[in-house]
Amino acid sequence: MSFDPASYVFSQPSAPTAIRASTVLPARRENVVLRTSDGHRLVGELALPESGEVKATLITLHPLPTHGGFMDSHVYRKASYRLPALAGIAVLRFNTRGTGSPRGTSEGAFEEGIGERLDVEAAVQFAVDRGLPNRWLVGWSFGTELALMYGASEPVASEVEGAILLSPPLHRATDVHLKEWAASGKPLKVLVPELDDYLQPAEATERFAVVPQARVVGVDGARHLWVGEKYAGRVLNEIVGEVLAGVAGGAAGAGGTGLPQEWNGPVATAQA
Repeated sequence: MSFDPASYVFSQPSAPTAIRASTVLPARRENVVLRTSDGHRLVGELALPESGEVKATLITLHPLPTHGGFMDSHVYRKASYRLPALAGIAVLRFNTRGTGSPRGTSEGAFEEGIGERLDVEAAVQFAVDRGLPNRWLVGWSFGTELALMYGASEPVASEVEGAILLSPPLHRATDVHLKEWAASGKPLKVLVPELDDYLQPAEATERFAVVPQARVVGVDGARHLWVGEKYAGRVLNEIVGEVLAGVAGGAAGAGGTGLPQEWNGPVATAQA
C-alpha cells in the first residue's frame, strides 16, 4: 500500500518543539503522479506551505537507485518535513523510473541516466502545470548528474531558475554539460563534502571552473551522504539561502545559518 501523507498525526505541544530528524511540520501534502513522454507513471509527493504564498519550488532528483537512492533519501525527506512551514517553499519529490519507496514504485526500469531525461522533464512540467513559482532543480549524487546533463537544455532550461548540487560525482556529466550551464548563465550552487568519496572540494573547484557562475562550497567534516543532523541542516540552510535570495523575506537560510531550530505550533513525528 502506498504511503499516505495525510496519515501524520499532529498535536499541539505546550512549549516550542526542537526540530529533530523525525519532526514533521504542517504542510499541504499530497501524493502525485508524473507522466513521462514515453508513457511511464512516476510516483511522488508534493508538499506545499499550509498557508501563504509559495516563495520557491524545489524539484528534487534523488541519489542512485541501484545504491539505495529514492525520493525518501533523508535530506529530501527532511526538506519536505520542514521547508514548507519554515520557508514557504514547495518540495516536489519523486521516484525516477524503476525506483521504489514507501510511496510506491515508478514504472519503467533504471536507464543509467539516459531515459531519466524524460523523468526530469516530466517533473519540471508538473511544477509548471501546477503554477509553482521560482523553480529550482536540486540534485544529490546521481541526481546532480541528471541536473547537469538536462537542466541547461530545453525544454527544462527555460522553466527553471538554476540548480543546487549536493555531492556531485561528475561521473556521467561531462565538460560538455558544464559548458552548457556556463552558456545558460543560470546559477549553479555546488555543495561538496570535505570527505566525499568521489569528488572533494579542491577538485570540484577545478572541475567547475568552466562554469563562471558556479559557486562551489566545501563543507568541513561532511561525507557524501550528509549523515547527521548537523550536515543535513547545513544543506537545507544553503538551499533556502540560494532559492530565496532576492525573494521578499528571503533572508532565512542566507549563509547557511538561518533556519529556525524550534517550532511553536502543531507537530507530528515520522516513523523511522
